[in-house]
Amino acid sequence: MPAPLNAVVTGSTSGIGLGIAAAFAENGMNVMLNGFGDADEIEATRAGLEKKHDVAVRYNGADMTKPEEIRALMSEAETAFGQVDVLVNNAGIQHVSKIEEFPEEKFDAIIAINLVSAFHTTKAAMAGMKQRGFGRIINVASAHGLVASPFKSAYVAAKHGIVGMTKTVALEGAEFGVTANAICPGYVKTPLVEKQIPDTARERGISEEDVIKNVMLGPQPTKRFVEVAEVGALACFLCTDGAASITGAALQIDGGWVAH
Repeated sequence: MPAPLNAVVTGSTSGIGLGIAAAFAENGMNVMLNGFGDADEIEATRAGLEKKHDVAVRYNGADMTKPEEIRALMSEAETAFGQVDVLVNNAGIQHVSKIEEFPEEKFDAIIAINLVSAFHTTKAAMAGMKQRGFGRIINVASAHGLVASPFKSAYVAAKHGIVGMTKTVALEGAEFGVTANAICPGYVKTPLVEKQIPDTARERGISEEDVIKNVMLGPQPTKRFVEVAEVGALACFLCTDGAASITGAALQIDGGWVAH
């Protein structure tokens, strides 16, 4: 019986990241969680996944704006599991504002967490993956890694950047059994998205109901939010041997948004 895969999922204490981590655990992977939140809730989540799926689940609260903490996260995962086979760069924050009013510290933080942190984790994981002849790097981008929307200059810049970095890493890992792909979800109803609703309503001068109906779900022909479980299922598939030739791809899971 093959050894279980070992995964690090950044930003995995809620939302898409937690959905991916839970899907991995359900499929027999050991998982390192990462993110912010209430300590008791995080421990309950960690212990619950571990007990339910009989896998090893660890937690490291590294601040993804701090390279030294990111390196410590990756080192701890290697120590706990022996090696890191799967890396999911999911950590992200958002801010909605006109560019002329966009706080500079917010722009810098979004670039740091949504883009630069993925460089640091990938740098830490890549050599070992190449040496072992297997690795799966999955970057959670966005439909905003392929198209733009108003008032999201930092987020769109970061997500376009992560798609570009994914392609470069894919080329560097191609002969070593290491794949790199970007998952590009449309709107998924997570805490990150829910926080955008009042901000977007304010910037556009419309109601929160109109934000959901016309701004968020307007571009998605399915007229529904993407489910977290759908993103988790795609991430799991990318870890299989059946996905060995999928690399350098920006995989849309957006209800048809980018088909427009």
